[in-house]
Parts: sequence; structure tokens; C-alpha cells
Amino acid sequence: MRHESALLNVIDVEATCWDGPPPPGSVHEIIEIGLTVVDVSARCRVSRHRVLVRPARSAVSDFCTELTGLTQAEVERGVTFAEACRILIEEYEAGKRPWASWGEYDRRQFARQSQADGVAYPFGHPPERTHSNAKAVFAAAYGLRRKPGMDHALRIAGLPLEGRHHSGEDDAWNIAALVLHLLDRGEWPVTAIRP
Repeated sequence: MRHESALLNVIDVEATCWDGPPPPGSVHEIIEIGLTVVDVSARCRVSRHRVLVRPARSAVSDFCTELTGLTQAEVERGVTFAEACRILIEEYEAGKRPWASWGEYDRRQFARQSQADGVAYPFGHPPERTHSNAKAVFAAAYGLRRKPGMDHALRIAGLPLEGRHHSGEDDAWNIAALVLHLLDRGEWPVTAIRP
């Protein structure tokens, strides 16, 4: 049995997007939550998960489908954002485990959408204590002035890109590989392991 404090949730979201500004009345909404559970003590990726989320105030554009591979018909079969947050809390201990994402976008999008939908923020508080920006940690570890995209960081680290870039499930899996790489280098912050 794994000790909960040794587990880290690595999350990557995909949201509705357009080639230009959103259509009138539309907003960016999460349509996929990719999640990889990392056992930081054993230094391995334990499991990978995907939660499709049905948007309430926007639709999946052709541009978004080309980027993410997700279609409107596919996300229509997803759960509501409130249900997705419940799943994160109940099934993946989101309120208790530390979590990481590539950059700040995912954390901010959850905060924005939680507020807009009147849904409790699913991660622990304060966010700066529970969330780690893996992109910033990676850039600092390699002495980079500019923070690289995930695919570029994989190349720098000599790791393969597994799956499809801009698939939340695959990106979370790849980000988790980068977290493990940083752990092996002794560069992952201790505070990001135990909340």
C-alpha cells in the first residue's frame, strides 16, 4: 500500500480554443483533464487517467479539434465541470495531494472556471503550497532564461514524446516523465512532495 504523501497528481487540461478571439458569448472551458499519478518515493508513474468535460458556455471549434483531437460530439458525452471536480477530489485525493502542471495555465483555468461555475476549487489551499509549476522548476534546473514548452523540455532532457501533444492524458503522462527526470537530478522541490 502506498503512503498518500508520496503521491503527486500531475495534471494537464485542454480547453475550448479558437484561431483568434472566442465567438461572442463563448469562454475558454476545460474539455479534458489528463491526470498521471506519480509515486515520488518509488520514482515511477503509477497510473494515467482522462476525464472528458462537457462545456456549458462554448463549443469545440475546428481549430480546437485539429489541435487536441477532441470533437464536440466526444465532449458532449463528458461530465459536467462540477462532476469532474468531484471525481478529482474523491478518486484522486485532489484536495490532499500536491499537484503539478506545466506552467500556471492549468491552475489559473481551474480557479477561473471554479469561480464562474460556482464550484469549489478542487485542489488544496493555498494554491502556492499545493501546486508546483513544473515548467519553472525545469527552467531553473537547466539554467534557462526562457521557460520551454513541454515538447521542447522533453528534447532537452533526452526523453521521448509519448502519444499526441495537446492530448491532456498524454501530456500529463509526459509531464510526469519530466517530473521524474527532475527528481532523479535532485531538482524537484521537497515542498512539492509533501503538502
